Amino acid sequence: MRPTMGEESSMSLMQRLAGAPISWGVCEVPGWGVELPPRRVFAEMRQCGLGATELGADGYLPSDPTELKDLCAEYDLTMIGGFVPLVLHRPDQLEATLAAAERTARMMSAAGGTVFVTSGVTDWDWGPRHELSDADWKFAADTLERVDQIVSDHGMTQAIHPHLRTVVETKADIEALLEVSDVGWTFDMGHMQIGGMDPLVFLDAAFDRIRHVHLKDVVMDRAMPVFHHEQTIMEGVQAGMFSNIGAGDVPIREIVSRLESRGYDQWYVIEQDAAITSGEPADGEGPILDVLASIEFLRGIEAPASADLEPEHLSKGRP
Repeated sequence: MRPTMGEESSMSLMQRLAGAPISWGVCEVPGWGVELPPRRVFAEMRQCGLGATELGADGYLPSDPTELKDLCAEYDLTMIGGFVPLVLHRPDQLEATLAAAERTARMMSAAGGTVFVTSGVTDWDWGPRHELSDADWKFAADTLERVDQIVSDHGMTQAIHPHLRTVVETKADIEALLEVSDVGWTFDMGHMQIGGMDPLVFLDAAFDRIRHVHLKDVVMDRAMPVFHHEQTIMEGVQAGMFSNIGAGDVPIREIVSRLESRGYDQWYVIEQDAAITSGEPADGEGPILDVLASIEFLRGIEAPASADLEPEHLSKGRP
C-alpha cells in the first residue's frame, strides 16, 4: 500500500515512513564504509516497521525491474523510486540528460516506483559546483520541464532535490529555481539548512510544490566544514554530521507537525546518511539502532496530533 499522489491519504504519519539504503551505510563512493547486503537491509527495514524504500546507490539493488520488484515484494516493501543525478543547465548535455531520464524513469516505473528524485549536478562526474547564470537557470528550468514530461509519461512524479555539492545547494540556488520553474520538490530539510535555507521558510513559501520529503537531521558544527569545502561529504558523514532524527539542529518536530497540519499525505523517507567504519555489525546492532531511535522520536510527534483529533466522548472521564 502506498500514498497516492494528488489524492487524500488516510494513512497515518507512521504508516508513511519509508527507508533508504543510505541510512544503513550503503553508498557507492569508494572508502565510504561497509556495505551491508540488500537482504539484511530490507529485513531490518521491515523489522523497523517501514513500508517502503528508495532505490539507493546505483548498482546496489537489481537493475532488472522484475527482479527488483520481486525482491521488494519478498519483504513487503513498496519501491518509491530514487535519486537521479542529471546535468540540467548545459545545452551540450541535453540529449544525454533526456536519455538518462527516459532510461531511469522506465526502469523505476516498471519496478513500481512513483517518485523521480532529480538532482542537478555540474557534470556526470559530480565535478565542483559553481553558481549558475540567469541563462543557465532558464535552460535548467526548460530541461526540468522536458524531464517532467518524460517522468509523467511513465506514471511518476518529479521532485527536485537540493543537495550539497550540486547546482541546487544554497538558499540563493533554491530561490533562483523557485523563481524560474514550477517543478515539484523533494523537501530535504537537512540539506536545505546546511545550504542556508531555513526549512520552515521554504515550507511556508513552497508547500504546494512539495512532492516528497526526506527526513534528515544535521549537526551544523560538523556540517560546516563540508559546506565550506574543507571536508568531503564522506568525511562529514563519517564524522557524524547527520544525526538521529531529533538529535540535531533541524527543527524536525515543528516541520513535521506543520506538514501534517497542512495536509501533506505522501512518504516521509528517513534518510539518515550513515557510514559503517568499524566492521560489519552483529545482527540487531549497527544502523538499525539509529533508525529505531529516529522512529521513536517521530512516534512522539504523531501521538499529540492523534490526541488532538480524538473524539470528545472517548476522552471524557480521563484524569
